[in-house]
Amino acid sequence: MKRGPFEVTGSKQIYKNPWIEVREDQVIRPSGEKGAFGIVETLPGSAILVLTKDNEVYLVKEFHYAQGLETYELPGGASDPGEDPLETAKRELKEETGIVAKKWTDLGFVNPLTVVLKSPNYMFLAEELEMHEVEDPEADLIKLEKVPLKKALQLVLEGEITHSASVAAILKVARMKGL
Repeated sequence: MKRGPFEVTGSKQIYKNPWIEVREDQVIRPSGEKGAFGIVETLPGSAILVLTKDNEVYLVKEFHYAQGLETYELPGGASDPGEDPLETAKRELKEETGIVAKKWTDLGFVNPLTVVLKSPNYMFLAEELEMHEVEDPEADLIKLEKVPLKKALQLVLEGEITHSASVAAILKVARMKGL
């Protein structure tokens, strides 16, 4: 089987759970040499830049186990199998924050690490907001903060926000708003 310029001669699943799969593909490189690629594949996800009419952004601060620290980022999360990225965004936003948006703008997607990780993260701008009850049973682990868009941009530029989809979405919306 061809995968771009590589001939895949075998594939072995190393690990799998409902959220991630790790596999190793044996290949013949374009040069004719044998090689291997290790690939980590996750469920796609969505990140949402929630913007108020006063140009304020909702950020979540949460402990992330893999990083071993609390980080600022936009609300978001993984898609359920077969779920459309916008539906993921709407569901995750309501579950994590209680916010429902009437207006949605697609901001594209990012691939956080293209060499070994397949994990597309779709970004959306959510506006015209309504507040509802938070549905996430672990919502007490999430701190929701509202900051001016200009402050969110500053947090990106100072390296306080490092989640790739959050960085990209904040930069895109800041540019859209002339910051």
